[in-house]
Formats: sequence, structure tokens, C-alpha cells
Amino acid sequence: MSERYQPMELGDTGKDAVRAAFANQVLYCRANDAPVTARIVAALATLLDKPATEFARRIAAWEGAPLADALPLRAAGGLHALHLAGAAPGLAPLYADAEDINDAAVVAGVVAGHEGELLPWLDGPPQTNEAGRSSNFIAAMLWLTEQGLPPHFECLEIGSSAGINLMLDRYHYDLGGVQVGPDPGAMAFTPEWRGDHPPQHPIDFADLKGCDVGPVDLTDPAQALRLKAYIWPEHGVRFQRMEAAIAAAHARKPNLVRANAADFVEAELKKPQAKGTTRVLMHSIVWQYVPEDQQMRVTAAMEDAGAEATPDRPLAWIALEANRTVHSHELIVRYWPGGEASKMLGRAHAHGAWVEWLAT
Repeated sequence: MSERYQPMELGDTGKDAVRAAFANQVLYCRANDAPVTARIVAALATLLDKPATEFARRIAAWEGAPLADALPLRAAGGLHALHLAGAAPGLAPLYADAEDINDAAVVAGVVAGHEGELLPWLDGPPQTNEAGRSSNFIAAMLWLTEQGLPPHFECLEIGSSAGINLMLDRYHYDLGGVQVGPDPGAMAFTPEWRGDHPPQHPIDFADLKGCDVGPVDLTDPAQALRLKAYIWPEHGVRFQRMEAAIAAAHARKPNLVRANAADFVEAELKKPQAKGTTRVLMHSIVWQYVPEDQQMRVTAAMEDAGAEATPDRPLAWIALEANRTVHSHELIVRYWPGGEASKMLGRAHAHGAWVEWLAT
């Protein structure tokens, strides 16, 4: 595979787009310290040459947009689930990052032997819940407070998956030396901080509510296993965080409803907002999965509500999403009234390992 990202648009379709999506995913995994996942995705890509199974044929002839659909990660998630369940012992050397094995042959054999279990993994997008991303949300809220918005936040999250980031009020954060949250918390985050630290302010939360088209119940072992399958195996700390999130959910489930992004945002924005509360929409690594018509509805709803916002009932929008042009994740904020234009506060590692703070 080429060592350069292949240029492609999010909505590209067809066989060439499928191959480019797999090639780019390999490079992306390598760039994000995931060599084993890169090997898995590269091995899956070899199935496209002469697809000999229904699983491979369905991938090769993918009818949707493989990049927007995160097709490589759907397939990789299925293999990882087999490995985690101990159902495919042949994968063990590959997940151990062993050398001198034929990755393509191993994966082809597992696919041929477990096609029934693997095919359903192609039916829906990955659940990429990652608690480490919440550091960006907290830093953005500190910045919004610095701009004069009330430090009492009513948070609405779309694409919440299992609602792990809806429990951010229970976590402790060290953001470049700025301490936020209960200590000790249900989890603690100290991302490598690059640049100036964010503003230091006390903040608290009026409410945290989220939606997902396929919400995951962390208290259900089978659903939790599915979520674990989408964690890249190299990132051991993420498995530790997942166990901590499961424990937190058992103590008190996050407020999570089944709904699409547009319906949820439109409904929530119509509800009364308490004086002295900042209502904020937040999301991370999910916008690409939101259909374009829903993106337009969310944007319109936010801008309409923003036009009615007041200094004591402001509205904000925090997004940590991939910039596919420069292959980085950017922390973007808008707020009403007064900050209607998008402002990039920083860049961040996809799973929360570091934050590059750019705000002034």
C-alpha cells in the first residue's frame, strides 16, 4: 500500500473508494500508534483482490461511502470481537504482533471459518466511545467560561454510543496543570498538554443528556463486549477506561435516549433553558456518521436557537471532529450571542493521548 494518504471525499463510492479507504485506514492506524490494527486492516484489504467469501464480496462491492461508513473499522471490529471471545485462536499471534506470520492468510482463514459471525458487523457503524476525548469538552467549557458564558452547563451530546462522555462530571482532569472535577474521580485524565494551559475556572453541570441511533447499555455484558471490540488492542489504557466506565454506569446509568441527531437536537432546543445556564451541544468523532440531511437540520436548529440566545441563556457548540484534508482532529467551538463564527481551540489525539491548545 502507498505510504501517502490517498485523496478522497467523505462521500466517495465505488471499488476505488473502498481500496482507498482501507489504504488510508492503515496509515491512520500507524500514525496513531496502532500497528496491530494496521496489520489487521491491511490483511482485510488483501481479500478485495479475489473476494472468495460473502463477507469479502460485500466489502468489495460496498454500495455506500466506505470512508463515511468507516467500513474498514466495521470489518476490523468483527475480527477483534472473535479474538476477545476466544472464538478464533488463529488470530492470537497477529494480535500479539508476532513477526514471521502471513497476516493475509491468517485473516482469510478466519473469515472463511467465521463468516456467519462476521457479516453482522458490516451492518452498522462502529461505536467509538472514548472517555479520553472528554478532556477536549472540558477545556472548551473552560474557554467558554473565560468568554463570559455562565459556568453552569447543560450538555447535550449526539452520537453518545454508551454515554461514556455523559459521565464527564464524574471524572478528574489535569489539563496542563488546570485541575477540574472530583478527585479522585471515576476516571482521571492527564493528556500530554501542548501549548498554554486552558483558562482556570470553576465549572459545574446542570444536566448531561445524549442520544444515539443504537445506544449501548454498558451494564449488559454482551453490549459492553461489542464496544470493547472497537477499541484498538494496542491501547491498553482504553480497556482500563472501559472497565471504569462500566463500573460508573452500574453505579448510575448515563442519561441516554435512542434518537437520531437531528430529532434529538431539535426537540431539546425547544425546551425551556434555565437562567444562568449555558446550553451546549457537544460531539466527538461522530459528525461523519450523521447523514447530510440531518447535519443540515442540526446546523439550522442551532443557528435558529442561537439567534434567540441571550447572555444569561447562551448556547454553545463544541465539536471534536476529523479534518480529512489535513488528517487531524480539531476542537471547534461556536457560541451565541457573540461567538457565532467557528473558532478552532486546538488539535487533539483521536483517543485523548494529547491536546495541542491553540486558543488565545
